[in-house]
Amino acid sequence: MNDAERRLWAAFPSGTMVVLGDDRPAGPLPDRIVRGEILTQLLLGAGDTRAGTVAALRLRGAYIVGRFDLTGGVVEHELRLELCRFVEEPDFSNAQTRQLRFSRCRMPGFDGGGLRADGYLSLSGSVIEGEVRLPRAQLSGGLRMNGVRITATAPDKWALFSGGLVVDVGAFIRDAHITGGVRLVGARMNGGLFMEGTTLENPGRIALDGQNMVVEDAAEFSKDFTAHGTMRLRSARFNGILSFSKGALDSGDPARMALHASHMQADEMLLLPRERIKGRMSLSYSRINLIMDSPKYWPEELYLNGLTYEILRSDGTFKDRLSWVSRDREFHLQPYEQLAAWYHSVGSDDLARKVQLAKLRARRRRLNPVGRVWNHVLDWTVGYGYRPWLAFAWFGVLLALGTTVFSIDAPKPIKQPDERPAFHALVYSLDLLIPLDTFGQQQAFDATGWSRWVAYTLVATGWVLATALIAGVTRVLRPN
Repeated sequence: MNDAERRLWAAFPSGTMVVLGDDRPAGPLPDRIVRGEILTQLLLGAGDTRAGTVAALRLRGAYIVGRFDLTGGVVEHELRLELCRFVEEPDFSNAQTRQLRFSRCRMPGFDGGGLRADGYLSLSGSVIEGEVRLPRAQLSGGLRMNGVRITATAPDKWALFSGGLVVDVGAFIRDAHITGGVRLVGARMNGGLFMEGTTLENPGRIALDGQNMVVEDAAEFSKDFTAHGTMRLRSARFNGILSFSKGALDSGDPARMALHASHMQADEMLLLPRERIKGRMSLSYSRINLIMDSPKYWPEELYLNGLTYEILRSDGTFKDRLSWVSRDREFHLQPYEQLAAWYHSVGSDDLARKVQLAKLRARRRRLNPVGRVWNHVLDWTVGYGYRPWLAFAWFGVLLALGTTVFSIDAPKPIKQPDERPAFHALVYSLDLLIPLDTFGQQQAFDATGWSRWVAYTLVATGWVLATALIAGVTRVLRPN
């Protein structure tokens, strides 16, 4: 062993920190070189221990060469490395360890696949030029990657790769800069996921893949968090708050998803980024108890089909909410029905009716020409049944028109004086408008000349109004 390795070996029984330098070595300085096999041997029990002290491996400022390989090993001692430079990536795959701390180190990657740590794993402040692998890892003391800098070696490589990762206490990845995708598929974050101030760089690709992830307490993609690439949270579950407050979402390609959060569950979602979402967003078939958002941050394309919620909080107006549910290029009934149900639940029945009316108008644009014409009639006459007073307004206008016309040009009688009632222009017009011969005026008198066309118009419009009113009311009572 060289001098640095002998100092480390002697300090191990008492857990004393061995300081080889107060900076991270840029190259292999002779007095700071430590072989990875020496670290491996100490952690696997080759070093002596001393009664009354806690053995631990603590080292600062070392240039570590060779393999630091603990694959499948059982480590009973704490590891703390600060400002160290690794030539080869440390390998802790399938190992059982205590607390692991790599503080402000530099390494070409880290392999912790299947790692079980009875304590936390910390890579805070480190610079990693390669892949951090944590598939199936179980970290009972948490994960700390604050201020880490990770750069994937190729565009198709993950910067942080994991599947089935379990983190107790909490995962803290604050103020980090990660170039390449972050894969957290199926992860369980039992103490929350905190990524405030972190930047994920993978434009036009997946910035974070959190499909089927379960997060307890809070998921904070907030306070200057930035994602250049797709945030995929499909089928994820957040038993607490999912926050994008003061964050930024940019897919890097307008045709790609900036936030793909379909089939998701969350207690509360704060969609209040610091700028408009750039790219498409999907909340289809998700269940969210409370949504807090603002119209100025909504993307141009928004998919809400199947989304259910209990509370909406926003600084937007009613017209903004109608715009919100209409940003899907494909028409769907459900977003309008859900919004109407919410307005109804908060006592705004008038706004609920307006949502239903907007739904039918949006649907009309996708009908064939005949269907569009009939839907226009329903809209103009009775507002699809949601504004039946329109029918009475039309009825009143036509009744006034008929009364005026037949007062000027009275129809001729067609029955004997003793067989007909006295003529009255108002009652005659009313009899023409009502599809049934109610007052006997229509059968006793016949309009002539130009007023006959007015009579025909009243009869026809009366039937149209009656049919539209029946169809509209039926549509309201049976909306499906």
